[in-house]
Amino acid sequence: MGYKVVVAGATGNVGREMLSILAERQFPADEVVALASRRSLGTEVSYGDKTLKTRDIEGFDFTGYDIALFAIGSDATKKYAPIAASQGCVVIDNSSLYRYDPAIPLIVPEVNPDAVEDYRNKMIIANPNCSTAQMVVALKPLHDRARIRRVVVSTYQSVSGAGKEGMDELWSQTKGMYVPGQEVEPKKFQRQIAFNVIPQIDVFMEDGQTKEEWKMVAETKKILDPSIKVTATCVRVPVFVGHSESINIEFEDFLDEDEARDILREAPGVLVIDKREPGGYVTPIESAGEDATYVSRIRQDQTLENGLNLWCVSDNLRKGAALNAVQIAELLGNRCLKKG
Repeated sequence: MGYKVVVAGATGNVGREMLSILAERQFPADEVVALASRRSLGTEVSYGDKTLKTRDIEGFDFTGYDIALFAIGSDATKKYAPIAASQGCVVIDNSSLYRYDPAIPLIVPEVNPDAVEDYRNKMIIANPNCSTAQMVVALKPLHDRARIRRVVVSTYQSVSGAGKEGMDELWSQTKGMYVPGQEVEPKKFQRQIAFNVIPQIDVFMEDGQTKEEWKMVAETKKILDPSIKVTATCVRVPVFVGHSESINIEFEDFLDEDEARDILREAPGVLVIDKREPGGYVTPIESAGEDATYVSRIRQDQTLENGLNLWCVSDNLRKGAALNAVQIAELLGNRCLKKG
């Protein structure tokens, strides 16, 4: 007997990816229901070789369903997640709403799988921010070996992290640069994104950080280790899919770059592509559609006694969102629900 699964927000980028990955990974589901807002009612979405018609999330009865994957944003999640949880359905939420609630586990299965047991607190599990998810997958095995003291990360985040509107704006602005009369002013982003980079993701906070930067700090501490110091600069770049990160790590103990490379080659979810030659690294284009978190450019930091630099790339719609959510569902099933 398999699981009864709900995907809420099934018409969005992440929701569609969730359905695709559930089918790809052959998640043991007896039934999959696609939910959306009323304005998208009846829209057809793909689930493997099947086509599902979306149902209205308003008034949907979650009773009898085992797992609900939510990709509907914080406001809608605040309304519907407690309803699903109260009706006995475990919610795996992709929004930021519950990530910082100490009673709700924030999980990357390769990093802190034991936290899944805490789903019983509120019947809700949080999925981390896309930029955090890929970084902690790379940091975890290194932290186990040499204990990380401090991380300095600069991100190069694709427009798909801002949803379909972000992707459309990059496409239309790029076209408009070459077609007179079709110029497009910034709407989704604060500045022109075509042929540009924008050092702001989310809103500014009082201390000068953006909310995205704060998320990376808070989530890394919750998922990996509260003692790690993290500072982040998050930048939007004109790439459709795939987030990249330049990560500088200071350890408590010395870790040789060759040993770090060997550790990462054995780490779950990580694929090392690190040849010291032109093109011997991974870029966002190669990561698109792939499950792995890619690590390249592993090298000693000559300015630190115990420092390393590395380059980390991942498909933000997959590991940064949909894939991680499905992996949480698999973990929940294997460890706790035990059906299928």
